[in-house]
Amino acid sequence: MTLRARLTLWYTGVLGAVLLMFAAVVYLSLSFNLTNQIEQSLNRTADDVLATLSGGMPEDLALTLRALDLTSNIALQIQNDRGEIIWQSANAPDSGSAFDPDQAGSTSNVYSTVSLNDHEYRVLTVPVFRRPDNVLLGFLQLAESLETSQLVSRTLLFVLLAGGVLALLAAAIIGYLAAGRALSPLDQVTATALQITRADDLSRRIPVMGPPRGEVGNLVSAFNETLERLEGLFQTQRRFLADVSHELRTPLTAIRGNVDLIRQMGEADEESLDVITSEVDRLTRLVRDLLLLAQAETGKLPLALDTVELDTIMLEVFQQARLLARDGVTVRIGREDQARVEGDRDRLKQVLLNLVANALEHTTSPGTVTLDLICEGQWAVWRITDTGPGIPEADLPNIFERFYRRDPSRKRNPSGGAGLGLSIAYWIARSHGGDIQVQSKVGSGSTFSVRLPLLQGSCSTYETSTAQPQSEQERVG
Repeated sequence: MTLRARLTLWYTGVLGAVLLMFAAVVYLSLSFNLTNQIEQSLNRTADDVLATLSGGMPEDLALTLRALDLTSNIALQIQNDRGEIIWQSANAPDSGSAFDPDQAGSTSNVYSTVSLNDHEYRVLTVPVFRRPDNVLLGFLQLAESLETSQLVSRTLLFVLLAGGVLALLAAAIIGYLAAGRALSPLDQVTATALQITRADDLSRRIPVMGPPRGEVGNLVSAFNETLERLEGLFQTQRRFLADVSHELRTPLTAIRGNVDLIRQMGEADEESLDVITSEVDRLTRLVRDLLLLAQAETGKLPLALDTVELDTIMLEVFQQARLLARDGVTVRIGREDQARVEGDRDRLKQVLLNLVANALEHTTSPGTVTLDLICEGQWAVWRITDTGPGIPEADLPNIFERFYRRDPSRKRNPSGGAGLGLSIAYWIARSHGGDIQVQSKVGSGSTFSVRLPLLQGSCSTYETSTAQPQSEQERVG
């Protein structure tokens, strides 16, 4: 069943229930009011008769009652204390007995509904007492036909049912048309989405139909945002596959060339074997880094959480950086606060190593790479500052992407990595509840800041530049 049909059925069903309750209330109210009016009329007539009989049963009872000018719609019957009929009006039903024999003998006023000569009557039974000694003289029964009230009730019921059915039919037709009009933009959205799917063109967007803040407008906006994100993901995937192919092609070509050379020479020389080993190591590093990134991006990066002293890690990386620095590049420690965080020591060291290696790679001689560890509020911040050429502002949002190159024509250093270091560092920091920020200006160098949440009360600040001699703080490669 279509959504249009379901909406129409729901709308019609709810309206039918409302109309049914309304009809029931109107019908019952009218029936109650008509019956109440009959009972009030019977009660007023009974009061008039009782006022006449309060002194006893007169001998000229018929003449006395005729003088009351009784309502012609009300039949009157008077019984003695034994229940025998001693007088009844000319309009009384010819039943040959009391209107309601079951109520004769009641000591209080009683209303009842009885069937006389195939007609329904409302009957009031009233005991008659002589005043002031309260001697029971007999019983007074008054009856009024319910035919008129029942006819009115039946007519009203027919009108309510017929009107309700017509109203439901009209509501169903109008509801079906209104639902179709309201849902027509969804048909257009569906058609456009199918065209996008068949054409494999994620660059297309669905035009906004209706109010931009309406339900359909919100749906179209959400769908367009999804398409935009999917387009970005597919573009990233294409670029990733192209970069992976490029990274794999170079070592595989070198391995294939050296294997062919060994096959032609009939023996393996040391130089060819060294090249093959180097390229295999490069492929191994590439696969390992890609696996690490995949685990980090899916939130399944295994972490051995423990208390980690960041200043100790920075000193270890500083020692390694001194060995990696090229001639004319100075590696130094600036500010070194004592800070502890909860995390995986090896992973955090990998973050700092990757950032320092990136700084060393882009710092030319003469230049300086400075390492700082600073406590800022609830955060521990590693800062790696270099005096390299800097990063253009347009490239800053992309530098943490895998295989990103500011210069696509630039060949990567064969002995270096595959352009995954910054991406790995970024995701490891994110996995520890932190982040990496970068500030750079062309010609003025770059500063990478790694922010990690501190353990409470685990930070002490001091300057190390005056605590140790310069030979321990910096080294010119």
